[in-house]
Amino acid sequence: MAKKRKKRRRRRSGLTSVLVALLLIILVGAAGIITNAMRRYTPTDARMDLADYYQQSSGDEISLILQDTIAEAKGKLEDGVAYLPYTMVTQELEGRFYWDQETQQMLYTLPTEVLEIQPESGTYQMGDESVTEDYLIVRQIDGEYYIALDFLEQYMEIQGTVYENPARAVILYKWDTVRTVEASEETQIRYQGGIKSPILRDLEPGEQMLLLEELDDWSRVMTQDGIDGYVENSALSAPKETEYAYTGSYEEDFSSLTRDHKINLAWHQVTSESANQAFAADTQKMTGVNVISPTWFSIVSTQGNISSLASSDYVSQAHAKGLEVWGLIDNFNDEVSTLDTLSVRSARQHMIEMLLAEAKRVDLDGINVDFEALTEEEAPHFIQFIRELSVACRNNGLVLSVDNPVPQYTAFYNRKEQGIVADYVIIMGYDEHTLGSETAGSVASLPFVEEGIVQTLSDVPKEKVINGIPFYTRLWTEANNGMVTSEVCSMDQADAYVKEYNMEVYWNTDVSQNYAEGITDSGTLKMWLEDEKSLEEKMKLIQEYDLAGVAEWKLGFERADVWKIISSYIQ
Repeated sequence: MAKKRKKRRRRRSGLTSVLVALLLIILVGAAGIITNAMRRYTPTDARMDLADYYQQSSGDEISLILQDTIAEAKGKLEDGVAYLPYTMVTQELEGRFYWDQETQQMLYTLPTEVLEIQPESGTYQMGDESVTEDYLIVRQIDGEYYIALDFLEQYMEIQGTVYENPARAVILYKWDTVRTVEASEETQIRYQGGIKSPILRDLEPGEQMLLLEELDDWSRVMTQDGIDGYVENSALSAPKETEYAYTGSYEEDFSSLTRDHKINLAWHQVTSESANQAFAADTQKMTGVNVISPTWFSIVSTQGNISSLASSDYVSQAHAKGLEVWGLIDNFNDEVSTLDTLSVRSARQHMIEMLLAEAKRVDLDGINVDFEALTEEEAPHFIQFIRELSVACRNNGLVLSVDNPVPQYTAFYNRKEQGIVADYVIIMGYDEHTLGSETAGSVASLPFVEEGIVQTLSDVPKEKVINGIPFYTRLWTEANNGMVTSEVCSMDQADAYVKEYNMEVYWNTDVSQNYAEGITDSGTLKMWLEDEKSLEEKMKLIQEYDLAGVAEWKLGFERADVWKIISSYIQ
């Protein structure tokens, strides 16, 4: 009996060992699960070095935060002064600084004068006055130009705050309403959304931040000292609207010579001095027009020389009819490079001086600039020419208007800046399909015209926008061999073609024009007619958008009936 009991005890001991081992395995597994769970749900306290966050590579770099965006480009910190890249100032911040290669000066245009700033100097020229700052205004570093933030704040509606460790500048330049949140408790802003993402900075209760993006559990924010990161929603207040108001001292004071009435401008193509004698005949049936713009001036050399057909007798006759005269200058000389002319300050100045001399000689009321087919390379020099010309016109009481193609592919014309420094911005609301177009089409369909108006109004106040309308139609020939050609014709010429070729005419609601088509032995003829009915539809747009007026290309292509229609919509 004793032996049997001993044997049973051995069996219990073995079973116990197995149970203990199983229990240990369970406990170890549970501990692992608990540990993993704790690791998963415990926020990391790891911190990211802000120098790495801003990707600074050298001691003189300063990171730049433009409103709510960390810029890729870096500024420079020299002798305790923050400097911004010239390209950033002119592009992202839209500052009217201009590096003049000829004089090796940084230019800045004010309403009545142009500042001249020598690099590596604290002194600049303002008219006849020399002004000195206690810092270098423009620096050339590693082949690039930089402008002192302190100087920018004097001449632009921007405000910057510089922070240390690491060096960074937060620059505010958009003064509107933004969405903000506040930290409702002590918390952290992290590099990414999630508690395992490294900490960028601690946040104090009540600290205000820009709200950039709302997610389910986290929000992307920008702190006032320029850190873009994520905060848990549970640690944030409800979003609210906050107004960013400019509190600096700079005032944008580009006074304009805009008129207190709607403009009705007719372009008068004058190609010779003798053509001036046709003024009386060409304007005999014209009514309602208050500005006439003769095509008198053209660039003839890269030194800024211009040709002139200006006539004091013409101006006297126009004034006697109650018309202002805005002489037009163009860049239509194919033998003269617009780039080579406008990129040289002495050429720009010479052109302006010649225009002013002619304006004084014949008693002009204004200048109309019609530089067409500009390239992106020419654009910054063109807008500097407009700035400098605006100073001369403002100082001499001349109205300055600038002609622009429909904005669709020409944003680089910088209509926003034109709308500040010039008196009127004119949309050439035509040439939708023109010489060289691969397919036949309207010169100015109504959707095309309206899109041009809408896009321009996004940059220019309506009080300065004039919409140009065409008095011409194109007769298109689609030849049997596939070639497409066209010719310009006046309203009466277009009607004559309709009769001559027995063309079928019907109203096309898609373009708001009468469409004419006919068949000849050589091919198909097509016309999208500009007539009294199509022009009235365009005038309705001008009235609807309450624009500053209308301009017509060109005098002599119209029928007398159109003047009454035009006048009825701009009274």
